[in-house]
Amino acid sequence: MGGFFLLFAQANLVALCEQWIVGHTGNAACGATIVFIVTYSFNLAVLGNANFIGLRNQCQQLKVVFPPISQLASWLGAAIKEESACFQVKESSAAMFHRRTNSPQPDHESSELYAESKIKELKSAIGPLSGRSLMYCTDACFKRYLEARNWNVDKSKKMLEETLRWRSTYKPEEIRWHEVAMEGETGKLYRAGFRDRQGRSVLILRPGMQNTTSMENQMRHLVYLLENAMLNLPPDQEQMAWLIDFTGWSITNNVPLKSARETINILQNHYPERLGIAFLYNPPRVFEAFWKIVKYFLDNKTFQKVKFVYPKNKDSVELMKSYFDEENLPKELGGKSTMTYNHEEFSKLMVHDELKYAAFWGSDEKLSNLIANGHSAAVYNETPPEAR
Repeated sequence: MGGFFLLFAQANLVALCEQWIVGHTGNAACGATIVFIVTYSFNLAVLGNANFIGLRNQCQQLKVVFPPISQLASWLGAAIKEESACFQVKESSAAMFHRRTNSPQPDHESSELYAESKIKELKSAIGPLSGRSLMYCTDACFKRYLEARNWNVDKSKKMLEETLRWRSTYKPEEIRWHEVAMEGETGKLYRAGFRDRQGRSVLILRPGMQNTTSMENQMRHLVYLLENAMLNLPPDQEQMAWLIDFTGWSITNNVPLKSARETINILQNHYPERLGIAFLYNPPRVFEAFWKIVKYFLDNKTFQKVKFVYPKNKDSVELMKSYFDEENLPKELGGKSTMTYNHEEFSKLMVHDELKYAAFWGSDEKLSNLIANGHSAAVYNETPPEAR
C-alpha cells in the first residue's frame, strides 16, 4: 500500500506514454517498452543508475527493444508537454462552461433536487434488486457512483453493476478477521481508535511494516478493513480518512506492480468516493513529483484529496493537524498520543465488530459456526475494546 499513490501516478503515465508513442510513431510494438520507461524514470530517481542496468537486462531477456535514453526522455517529455497543453485547454473550456451554465450559481436546494432526480433515474436504470444487493444500494450509494461518473447515469449504471457482480463473487462482507489476521500482525494497516474532525473513520497505513507476500491475502485484508471502516462511519458520513506513515519504507518493501494494479482496481471501481482525505507522512520526495504529474489526469477534487506532510515543513504539519485532534494523533505522526498498535487488542475489536456485520447483513452462518465451535466465543461477549 505504501507506493499506491505513486503507482497510481505511474499507471497513468504508462497509459499516457503508450497512447502518445503509438499515436506519433505508428508502432504498436513500442507499447511493450512503456512499463520500463516509467519504471526507469522512477527507479533512476530513487535507486540511481545501477537499477537502470537491471531494467535494460530485463528488456533484453524479454526481447524488448529498449530505445536510447535520449529517445525515452524525448518521448516522455513530449507526451507530458502535449497532455499538459491539452489539459489546460480542456480546463479552460470547462471553466468557461462552468461560468456560462452556472451563473447565477444554483442554490443548495436546486443541487439537492438535481441529485435526487439523478438518483431516481439510476434506480430505475438498475431495476429491481434483492438480498444484499438491495441492502448495499442505498440512496447514498447511488449518489457516490453518480459522483464518480460525473452524474452520467449510463456510466454510473455500468460501474455499479460491475461492483454488484464483484461483491456477489468476492463476498467482502463474509471475510472474517481470523482469515486475514496474520496480515495485520505488524500493524501495517488498521482502523484507528479515533476519528478526524469531520467524524470520519481513519485508516492508518504503515507500508514499512509489510510482512507478507501473498497478493490474495493482502487484498482480502485491505477489503476487510475498508468494509470495517465503512461499517463504523456515523450515519451522516460516507467517506474515510487515510494516514500513511512512510517511516521505515524502502524500495525493498514496495508493493509489486501487480498488487498495485489490483489495489487501484478495487479502490477505484468498487469503493468510489470513499476516500475523503489522505495524508502521506514523510514520503520520499519523488512521490510528490510524480503526483504533480498525475494531476493532468484527475479532476481537481480528487487531486486535492492527497496531501504530502514532511516533519520539517511546519505548514504541511499544521495542515494535517487541522484535520485531526493533536491529542489523538500518534507521536510518530506528529501528534501527542503515545498509544501504539496492539495486535491482540485490535483483533478483539475486529472480532467484536463482526457482530455488527451479522446484524447489518443478516444471519451469518460462518459467524454462528465459529461461536458454536467455541472459536473466540468469549471475545464476542466482551465490551468492545479501544483500538490501539
